[in-house]
Amino acid sequence: MSTETGTDMGMGMGTRMDTGTRMGTAADQGTSASTSASASTSTGTSASTSTGTSTSASASTSTGTSGGRSAGAGSSITLGEVEIIRVVEWEGAFGPARRIVPEAGIETWQADEELLAPHFWEPEGDQWIGALQTWVLRSGGRTVLVDTNVGNGRERPSMPMFHHRNTDFLGQLAAAGVRPEDVDVVVNTHLHADHVGWNTVGQGPGTWVPAFPNATYLMPAADHAHFDPANGRALRPDDVALFEDSVAPVVAAGQAVLWEGEHRIDENLVLEAAPGHTPGSSVLRLASRGERAVFVGDLLHSPVQIAHPSHNSCFCEDGAGAAATRHRILGRAADERELVVPAHFGGPGAFEVRREAGTFAVRNWAAYGV
Repeated sequence: MSTETGTDMGMGMGTRMDTGTRMGTAADQGTSASTSASASTSTGTSASTSTGTSTSASASTSTGTSGGRSAGAGSSITLGEVEIIRVVEWEGAFGPARRIVPEAGIETWQADEELLAPHFWEPEGDQWIGALQTWVLRSGGRTVLVDTNVGNGRERPSMPMFHHRNTDFLGQLAAAGVRPEDVDVVVNTHLHADHVGWNTVGQGPGTWVPAFPNATYLMPAADHAHFDPANGRALRPDDVALFEDSVAPVVAAGQAVLWEGEHRIDENLVLEAAPGHTPGSSVLRLASRGERAVFVGDLLHSPVQIAHPSHNSCFCEDGAGAAATRHRILGRAADERELVVPAHFGGPGAFEVRREAGTFAVRNWAAYGV
C-alpha cells in the first residue's frame, strides 16, 4: 500500500495473547471476528541477485499519534512446525472505503456489511479500517519477519499519516520476544512505503542503517528495479525517499538478496512472484505437516475483494495484472485450504476461503484475538 489520503493515524499497545487454535467460524467475526543455493550474481550495489528456486540462510547469533485502536504486542497460532506471531503496530480508520477500493460501489459495501463491520469498515463514516502489522514466523530454528511497516522519522510529505512517525514498534517486537539481533530473515513482499520502513533505523541526520543487523533481507528484484531512481523512471518524491532511506542502505550493507521467480527460505517457506499490485509483488507460502498458509501482502486490502476479486485497490499499479493474480491466489488457497494472511486486515487478521458461485467467500476466520 502506498497512499496520499491525508488521514491522520495513531497507535497503541496491548498485551500478548496466545490463542493456541487456528480458526473460528465465519460467524465469529461479528464478535471477534542468505546464502543462495542457486547461482548468484552481483548487482553492483552490494546485493546478490537470485534467479529461480533458491534457499536463503543467514547467520543468526514513544508511541505516536492518537486515533487508532490499541494493538496487541503479539498473538500467535501454530501451523505444523511454524509459529506465526502477529505484531500489530496500529489499527484504525485509514480513509474513505470507496477511495481505497474504488471499483466497489456503496451498494457492494452495504450488501457485505455483516462481513465487513466493524473490523474492516465503519459504515457511518464510510471509513476503511486497516492495520499496520508485521508477521513473525519461527521456522526451522530461525526468525522471519514479513513486512516492516512505515518506520520512524521518515520524510513522506505527500503521505501525512506516514510522515515523521514516532512509534515503539521495536518495543512491540521485543514484547513478542523478538530482539533486532534475533531476526534471521526479513521478507519485503513488495517495496511500498508501509512494507519497508522498519528495514532501517536512523543513525544521525540522513543516515540509515539496517534495523536487523544479522538478517538477510529478501526483496523482489522487479520492485528494486522499478523504484530505483538510478534507472531513470519518473518517481514520486516519496518513492525516491523510501528507496533512499529504507532500501538502499540495506543493499549497501550487503544484507539484501534480490530474487526473481521463486525463492525458498527453508523447508517450510517459499516466496513466489505475484505481480500486479507492483511489478515485483510476491506471496510467501507456508507448508508444514499438512497445514498451509499464504501471506499475500497487498493482494487484498478489504474482504470486499474476496467476493469481488476483480476489484482492485487504488494502490495497484497494474490493475489487470493484480486482478488476475488475486483470482489465481484465492483459487489455489480455496483448493488447498491455505490460510490467507493479508498485510492490512485488522480484526481476526486472516481467513480460510472457499469457492462459491463462481467467486469466493470466507470459510473461517483465524483465531487471533480482536
